[in-house]
Amino acid sequence: MMPVSDRAALKQKIKREAKKLGINLLGVASVERWEEYGETDRAFFPTGIWPWSRTVIVMGVQIFLPMLETTPSVVYSELYNTTNRMLDESAYRIANFLNTLGHRAFFFPRDGYGDISVLVRKPEAAFSHVLAGKYAGLGTIGVSHTLLTREYGPRVRLVSVISDADIAPDRVIGKDLCVNCGLCKKSCPAGVFTAHPGALIADMDKNKCAAYHQRLKNELRYPCGACTRVCPVGLDRKIYGASSVTEEGIAHCQNFGSNNAV
Repeated sequence: MMPVSDRAALKQKIKREAKKLGINLLGVASVERWEEYGETDRAFFPTGIWPWSRTVIVMGVQIFLPMLETTPSVVYSELYNTTNRMLDESAYRIANFLNTLGHRAFFFPRDGYGDISVLVRKPEAAFSHVLAGKYAGLGTIGVSHTLLTREYGPRVRLVSVISDADIAPDRVIGKDLCVNCGLCKKSCPAGVFTAHPGALIADMDKNKCAAYHQRLKNELRYPCGACTRVCPVGLDRKIYGASSVTEEGIAHCQNFGSNNAV
């Protein structure tokens, strides 16, 4: 194990590099946390795939509310695609930075599936950035299975860098950020959430969710984002309020640029 001062210095170097790339959130998880929490099958553990891994660096960028609130629209679709490109490129650069320092490191892409049609048949990717984000201290998991952050609620996109670098992990958030208001469940156009007695996180029909997203993709206004749009958690709500776009504005954005245009 590296000396504490060296571990801290490496972490600060990574944070500085990430900030230059426009990353809003960054947290570090030790791979032992997958074993500690036991919330997913061992096949999805970082060490189950890359046995030399020691650390998962999770990075996030915000989703802008004024664009998300027009969903489903090409406006939000373009935002989603932009954050995906930004995350993958940033994660590549951070992994490459660690390589130049002599560490093994690579990034796991922000989605990890080839096309939404694949998820209709098998609704799982090979790695969960949501769990990684929880273990890296970025947030907690809410009713809708999304990672809720203090800064942006669920309006954040994530990517992970897996490395053998010895970096001090961040503290996991102990208190749930989800207020269990039920708005995500009520707003879901596909009705995929079912309350599970005694548990905060709802049961989710992942196949049904993926099928709805497939429909939106065919209309060129993918993805949905309704559950992240209505969530009241996040400091970004203090900036934009409960709503930042008019009903007429939503209809306008949905009427142009996609196959939903009339």
